[in-house]
Amino acid sequence: MLVYRIVHKKYSDTLFASGLAGRWNSTGKKVLYTSESVSLAYLENMAHRNGLGFNNDFRIMVIEIPSKVSFYEVKPYDLPKNWRSFRNYEECQKIGDKWFHQCEFLYMKVPSAIVSENCNIVINTLHKDYKKVKLLEVLNFYPDDRLEELIKR
Repeated sequence: MLVYRIVHKKYSDTLFASGLAGRWNSTGKKVLYTSESVSLAYLENMAHRNGLGFNNDFRIMVIEIPSKVSFYEVKPYDLPKNWRSFRNYEECQKIGDKWFHQCEFLYMKVPSAIVSENCNIVINTLHKDYKKVKLLEVLNFYPDDRLEELIKR
């Protein structure tokens, strides 16, 4: 399976996980956030950049996850009603932290809070199969200025 991640070029040559807290992990849990498509990775980045634009310093990472690994899937109907709210990160973090610590599945497929019909893929960097995850390619990223202007309004 191919997944995508948009990052600053200084982080694009390695599968780096910072351990910073996110929707599906609390601080210190080193997971790699990716998306099923480049367009979802773009939307996720736009939402988290708070209107700060992109420039030519960003890259698209094309990452391959082995197809013969089992994964954990979270469906929107399994989540609390207001799971998409920033105020409810803690509820999602509990799910992600439990998945992370059990270390049974290489990745967790989760609904995007932006477009819940699409999914993000959260990869556990401590899983025994993490070494099989490969950075296949790094592509230049050319964002559309129109979308950035909409967010800045």
